[in-house]
Amino acid sequence: MSGIVILNPYSNRWKAEKRVPAIIDALKQLSLDCEVVLTQGPEHAIELAKQASREERDPIIAAGGDGTISEVVNGLYKANPEGVLGPLGIIPLGTANDLVNNLGLPLDIVGSLQAVVGQATRRIDLGYVNDWVFDNNSAVGLEPAVTIYNIRMTWLRGVIRYLVAALRAIAAKPEYEMHIRWDDGEYEGLVSLVSVGNCPVTGGMFKMAPDADPKDGLLTFVYGYAPTRLKMLSLLPRTISGAYIHDPAIHQHHTRRLEITSSPGTPIQADGEIRAREATTINYRVLPARLDIYTP
Repeated sequence: MSGIVILNPYSNRWKAEKRVPAIIDALKQLSLDCEVVLTQGPEHAIELAKQASREERDPIIAAGGDGTISEVVNGLYKANPEGVLGPLGIIPLGTANDLVNNLGLPLDIVGSLQAVVGQATRRIDLGYVNDWVFDNNSAVGLEPAVTIYNIRMTWLRGVIRYLVAALRAIAAKPEYEMHIRWDDGEYEGLVSLVSVGNCPVTGGMFKMAPDADPKDGLLTFVYGYAPTRLKMLSLLPRTISGAYIHDPAIHQHHTRRLEITSSPGTPIQADGEIRAREATTINYRVLPARLDIYTP
């Protein structure tokens, strides 16, 4: 059966839809027999990917931003929860394109499709949080608060929107009483953020889990508490380089599982999308070596 390109037309504020003719031209140029299917709304890519996997369509290509890629990965996971997923092709059409940048994959349409034609793949880990699979990053506390502000700010474009959203979230100063348990440790007390990385960078510029490696069979998580807005602001510039983890208030660990209870309930983001608003119990685990991605 022919392949499928699952394209989210809304990615990058509807700019992705304008790339459809270029994608069709590149498919023809490279003799890739693929149908381009546009998603019709949130989580439609999950159903399309699940169906495509069960129909053994080849190749399966996600076209959109990090949220679109994540939905396609979740669809593949629902179709095959125990096996290795993919191989998956990726055409990055989003704002930040975090997964693609973290893995050093092509950013252009032709280069992305040439990787599919070349058939070389890279196998990476996945993360799992409260019934949702993520390929790049997930978080509770401050970081999903940033995501919520980012979604609301339609008047800004590009990566600068993430920075402004971070400043607005810091002004709100969210804090939580959490009990955090991981493979070889635990913490109980006040927390501003918990960021869980399969890859280092999220939000286009923030190295929230600087030592994360998507091939090490572990999740890398960072937690910390900033008692004042001034302290949060002092940490923000250092999240761009990842140097913030050297502050005494911040702690980074590697683990196979992570269990969190939170009061009050916290939002959860996974690959830049809000997956819960007021979760009081959050369970993470790593899915080692579970996704094959076409790579040059």
